[in-house]
Amino acid sequence: MKIYRIARWFVLAALVLVILLALKRPTRPEQPQTAPQNVKQQSAEFQAKINQLEQASSNGDHGAEVQITSDEVNAALKESLRTGTPTNADLGQVPISAPEVSFEGDQVRGVFPTRIYGKDVYVTVAGRLGSQNGYATFEPTEFKVGDFIVPVALVNGALQKKLADPENREKLKLPDFIGDVRVVDGQLVVTQK
Repeated sequence: MKIYRIARWFVLAALVLVILLALKRPTRPEQPQTAPQNVKQQSAEFQAKINQLEQASSNGDHGAEVQITSDEVNAALKESLRTGTPTNADLGQVPISAPEVSFEGDQVRGVFPTRIYGKDVYVTVAGRLGSQNGYATFEPTEFKVGDFIVPVALVNGALQKKLADPENREKLKLPDFIGDVRVVDGQLVVTQK
């Protein structure tokens, strides 16, 4: 009976620790705040690079490549959320504010802030981008809720199933002129077909 009482307190302490870690804001590198006019400029640079690939494709060129920084991707995400596309309904039932994306080596890392039951929760996902049969692919290498590390093996199956869902699969379709996406040396490299 005494062992049961001691074990009960250890379980309770473990649960409290998990909840505190899950609600903790994750530690991440300091990024300078981008002024609103710079967000528009970097978003325009992102779009110009994509347009450059599309133009090369329409000219009959093949294999053109552009490198996109995380600042440009973040600016494009902020602009798309500001203008209302995609909507939160498109992203699921939980409201998501502007995510932060960074490229580290050959991986992309996204921090997705959301609000659940009145509490700010930060989900961090890292992994490798790729493409297959005209669709973007994602292979996770890290998954965290707050500072609580969740083993990738526990979430990968559900994540891949969600990505394979027909509605989400169409969102991962690459434009016809893009052949490959990957992260190389801390930059997103987009290659034209």
